Formats: sequence, structure tokens, C-alpha cells
Amino acid sequence: MPAWVSSWFPAPDYWLSRLVLERGLALVYLIAFTATLDQFVPLLGERGLLPVPRLLRVTSWRSTPSLFRLHYSDRALYLAAGLGWALAAAQLAGGPDLGPPWLTMLVWLLLWALYLSIVNVGQVFYSFGWESLLLEAGFLAIFLGSSRVAPPIVTIFIMRWLVFRLEFGAGLIKLRGDRCWRDLTCLYYHHETQPMPNPLSWYFHRLPRPLHKVEVASNHFAQLVVPFALFAPQPAADIAAAVVVVTQSYLLLSGNFAWLNALTIVLATSAMDDTALSHVVPVAPPAHALTDPAWFVALVLTATALVAGLSYWPAHNLVSRRQLMNASFNKLHLVNTYGAFGSVTKVRYEVVLEGTDSDGHWQEYEFKGKPGSLRRRPPQVAPYHLRLDWLMWFAAISPAYAEGWLVALVGKLLAADRGARRLLRRDPFGGQPPGAIRAQLYRYRFTTFGERRRTGQWWVRTYAGQYLPPLRLSRDGRVVGHMER
Repeated sequence: MPAWVSSWFPAPDYWLSRLVLERGLALVYLIAFTATLDQFVPLLGERGLLPVPRLLRVTSWRSTPSLFRLHYSDRALYLAAGLGWALAAAQLAGGPDLGPPWLTMLVWLLLWALYLSIVNVGQVFYSFGWESLLLEAGFLAIFLGSSRVAPPIVTIFIMRWLVFRLEFGAGLIKLRGDRCWRDLTCLYYHHETQPMPNPLSWYFHRLPRPLHKVEVASNHFAQLVVPFALFAPQPAADIAAAVVVVTQSYLLLSGNFAWLNALTIVLATSAMDDTALSHVVPVAPPAHALTDPAWFVALVLTATALVAGLSYWPAHNLVSRRQLMNASFNKLHLVNTYGAFGSVTKVRYEVVLEGTDSDGHWQEYEFKGKPGSLRRRPPQVAPYHLRLDWLMWFAAISPAYAEGWLVALVGKLLAADRGARRLLRRDPFGGQPPGAIRAQLYRYRFTTFGERRRTGQWWVRTYAGQYLPPLRLSRDGRVVGHMER
């Protein structure tokens, strides 16, 4: 290795940062694979709502790179997700980190490839920005090395570049989007209308309006000003990372955004050196100096060149007037663009599924996370991700978001399909097939302080119209209108 490379390449002051990055990222992968094991088959399996085999028949390797192109079956899915879960658990426990650097790199490579294979066949149920974020972060983790080598400074800075795009992109999409971000009023609505409120969302929504304006102004500062300091010398980078951690923790407390906030907090530690992290991470860095083998340096520099080349598209997107939100510019989900809530819904609508038996009495199906029962307190779900519940929020915005899967879900429930029922919190028919199912649209709002005291309800709703007419199963198993024969 040339002396000029060895003199600047290692970053011994970021040993704890690498430790937190690897362990935190492994935990998120563990959660992601757990959600896959729980939900993938009823959503996307051989008999799911959007079956993967059907997708693979009409796509190519180039358009949908995935190991499942070699063979897909529900058993193969469980094996792949199970292997990913086991590798993530091993990495969380620090097992591979005790070995040579190539072993840790291999584990991260497998985690990335397995989850990429799942995301690329996951269709609309895996179309969220935090999927790309997890994949991009997992790919970069390959080049962090193990505890036997010094942390490479270039990989640390590439991680910061990821945090910069995540935060700055989110800030720009807001300024370019809904006017309420510019007049500081978006949080008059957001806590109530966000996709999946959590137990504290009601209280955040009921904060005084001047405080909501402070929330928005603070968000603009954290996302549009602070990210530049991530690349500054210490302690400025430490302070910038701390601001990211605090603001993301605030978002984590006020809503359910899967692992987006938790993963951003983990990634922000790439800007914190050992001096800062030693106050919260009670682990002593190695006393002796670590060196990086030449082959490891070569791989890291090659990955750096790849990221630099692929950064053109997201960088151009940041300065574009037509900024894309949560987009990948390649099928490997490397160096993506991020952002959320360029527009904020001012009114909350919910699609409520109802079934009826022979007595003609309609009863509601209840979902695990999304609002339904008026007296049920919104649950804490994050960092877990309830994919069907999130899609139901989009379906309430527009029927176009429900195309292809909602009627399929109704069909599964009409047949009392065990997998579909497992996605729900409560089946009012106790596993028996209903005679018909319909979908109703309701407008939901949080109760006021007075309504909450009088009724014990978290929500008030008013009927907004029919979303799907009564549907039933025909004799040949098709979903048809209730009166069709």
C-alpha cells in the first residue's frame, strides 16, 4: 500500500462509530427479516394478494434482479428470510466481527443480496423509501470492515453522504411542495393524518398551534442547515449528528414510520467520533493501532468510486425543480434519493372493511395498526412495519393505490383464508366465511380534550360514502357483485 494512502485511510477515532453502525444496522435487518417471515407469504406468496410467480413470468433479470428468479416457492422465501434473520442475529451478537475482515464483509454482502431479492419482488408492498435506505446502508456496511482492521475514513464519509441526502432531500421536498411547510402550518394536520399514528400522536396533535409552528421551523433547520455540518471538523460534526438524533427521536415518539427514524439515528453516528460516543457506549476501543490490508483498501476505494459515480443522479435530483421523492436510479438500490411528505393531507379518511352473515348484520374487520375502533388507542408499531395497514392508508387517499390487491384481499377474507386473517387484528366471524364483504369510507379525526373525557374515544368518524359495493364469492371462486349469479 502506498504510504500516502496508509497515512490517511484509517480512521482510528471512529472505532465506536463503526461498532454502533454495524450493530444498529444488524438490528434493523433483524426486524426487516422478521416482518418478511410474518407477512410476505400472505401478501406476495404463491397464493398471496400479488403472487411473486406471476410477477416473475412477466419481468426479466434486468428489470427485477432477484435470487428468486432461479426459483420461487413459499418454502424458498422462508429459507431465504430465515437465513437473513440468522445472519443479522449473528452480526448483532458480534460473531462475524471476531473473524477476519472478509468474513464480516461476506455476511453483509449476503444480508444485502437476500433483502434485495425480497424487495425487488415485493411490488407495492415493498415500495417504501426505508427499504432502499436499508439496502443502501447494508451495501455500505460491507466496506466498514471488522474489529481487526481500522475503520476506513472514506466509508465513514460515504455514510455521512447518505445521511445528508436523506435529511437534505426531505427538507427540500417540503419547501418545494405543500405551501403549509412554508407558512409553518403543516403540523396543524400531520400528527392526525399521518399514515399510522402512535400512542402519543393524539397528544402531539393537541399541542398549541404556536408550538406546531416551532416544530416545523425546527424541522427546516434540522434538515436544510444542519446536514452540511456533518462534513465539518469535530466537534461540529458531533453536534450536527446529535441534532439529527434528537429530531429523529422526536419523530419516532410522534408516529409509526417503520424503521426509518431508528435507522437514521444509527446512520447519524457515522459523524460522531469515539470521544463523543464513549459517553453513551460503554465499550473501550482497542489500545493498539489497527492496520488495513492492501486488498481491503483496494475494495473500499473501488466501492467509493462506484458511489461517487452513482451519486450524479441523486445530486442532480436535489437541485432539480422536479425533485423525485424516495426514488432508486438503479435496480440494486444503490445511492438513492429520499424525502417524505412533500404534500400533507389535511383530512383523514379510512377504508373500513365490513362483512355480513346470513342475518344481514354488518361487522367490521379490525387491522393491527391502522385506525378502526374509535375507542382503541393508536398502537406503537415502529420499528416494525405493518405493510397492509400502510397500503390501506394509501387506498383511502385514492382507489388507484388499491388496484390489484384490495379486491384480492376481499376474496381471501370471503374464503376465510388463514393467511389473510393472520394479517388482521380481529376477524369478527371467528374464522368462518362471511356471506359478503363491502368497503366503506369514513372521515376520521382525533377527539378534542372534552370529547376524550366524555366518551373515552380517541377518534370521531363520519360516513363519507361507499368504497366497494358488497362482494361475494361465486361458485367458481371469483369475487363478484353481491347480486350477481
